[in-house]
Amino acid sequence: MYAIVETGGKQYRVKEGDRIRVELLKAEEGSTVTLDRVLLVSSDDSVKVGSPVLEGAKVTAKVLGHGKEDKVVVFKYRRKKNYRRFRGHRQHYTDLLVEGISL
Repeated sequence: MYAIVETGGKQYRVKEGDRIRVELLKAEEGSTVTLDRVLLVSSDDSVKVGSPVLEGAKVTAKVLGHGKEDKVVVFKYRRKKNYRRFRGHRQHYTDLLVEGISL
């Protein structure tokens, strides 16, 4: 059984026991979160698709921790013009462990 959930503007295909890294969620480390924007649920014999979300479907996950991704460097440069701009960015994330999918 797997589901497609949406969080942080992105979609993830998850099943029980999966570890996923999503955009930062405001939740304590070790707590349980419920992802209720479930777009699709597939079991062995059937597929249920929402328009756009399935009513009553939810995915529960445990928060494993928070962190920052590797640095992304943006460097702008114009030759012969003495123009250089250097910017770095580290995106915050939350690690989740999927515990269950319910309809």
